[in-house]
Amino acid sequence: MKKYVLRRALIAIPTFFGITVLVFLISSMASGSPLELLLNNQNISAAEVERQRIKLGLDQPLYIQYFTWIKNFFQGNLGDSYRTGQPVMQMILEGLGPTILLTFAAVIIACLISIPLGVQSARYQNKGWDNGSSVFSFLATSTPSFFLALIFLYVFSVKLKVLPIGGMYDVGKKETIGSLLCHLFMPSVVLAMQLVGSLIQYTRSSMLEVMREDFVRTARSKGIKEKKVIIKHVLRNSLIPVVTYLGMEIPLLIGGAVVTEQVFSWPGIGSLMIKSIDARDYPVVMGITVLVAIAVLVFNILTDLVYGILDPRMVLPQSPVLSI
Repeated sequence: MKKYVLRRALIAIPTFFGITVLVFLISSMASGSPLELLLNNQNISAAEVERQRIKLGLDQPLYIQYFTWIKNFFQGNLGDSYRTGQPVMQMILEGLGPTILLTFAAVIIACLISIPLGVQSARYQNKGWDNGSSVFSFLATSTPSFFLALIFLYVFSVKLKVLPIGGMYDVGKKETIGSLLCHLFMPSVVLAMQLVGSLIQYTRSSMLEVMREDFVRTARSKGIKEKKVIIKHVLRNSLIPVVTYLGMEIPLLIGGAVVTEQVFSWPGIGSLMIKSIDARDYPVVMGITVLVAIAVLVFNILTDLVYGILDPRMVLPQSPVLSI
C-alpha cells in the first residue's frame, strides 16, 4: 500500500507543474491588463503607470514571471492582490473555510439522499422505487442550479419566511451554530443536487452488477438475512464507482460553487474568483486555480486509498503470468 501511494504521489508532481504552467500561460494571454484601472484614471501619469508595471514585475519576460511566482509559491507566498493589495494567501484562506463547509455539507446531503435511493432502486428493479428514483434522478440532473436556487429562495425565504435569504450568519446578531445551519441549508441542498442524479445511477448500476455475482448467491444460499447480504456483501463491493465519482467531483465542487455562492451571497472563494477575474487580478486567479488543482490531485490519491480499503486487490502488484 505504501509503495502504491508513493507511486501515485510521484505521478502527481509533474501533473501539478503542468497545471501551473498551463494556467499561467492562459492568464497571460487573456485580454486586458491589471494596469487598465490605472490607465482609465486620468489623474495618473504615464510615469506612475510604468512604475506600477515594474513594481508588479510585468516588465519581466513571461518565463521569469513564472519562475518568480513558483519560487514564491513554495515559500508560502502567493503574492499580493492587484485589486486590494492584500496578501493572496490571506484572501483565499478567508474564503476557503466557507467554501469547504458548503461543499462537504452538500456531499453529505447528496450521499444521504442518493445512496439509499440507489440501493432501493436496484433491489426493486423496474418497480415503483426504481421508477420514482429514475424520475428524481433525471430532474436533479437536468435542473440548472441557479433555477433551483431561485425556487428555494422564493418558497422558503419569500413565501414561507422560514429561512434567511443569504449570507452566512444573521446580520447584526451573534454568530451561532443555529444561525449558520439556517443559512447553510439552502445553498448546500442546491449544490448537492448537482451530485444526486449521477450518484443514484452509479449506485444502482453498480449494485445490479454485484448482485449477479456468485458470492452474493452463495451468501443467500447460506440463509443470511437479505438486509445483511445487501449491506455487507453487495453495497460494500458496489461503492468503488461511487467513490471514483465523488473523488472527481468534490474538488470540482470546491471550485465550481460559483453560481450557488453568488445567488445566496455565500462568502466563499467562488465569489472571490468572479471579482478577481473582472479586475484582472491574476495573482488571486492563479492562487485559486492552483488550490483547486491541488485539491483534485489530493482527492485522487485519497480515492486510491479508499480503493485499497474497499478492495485490497486493486493496490496489490499483479503477479507475472508464467509461461508454460
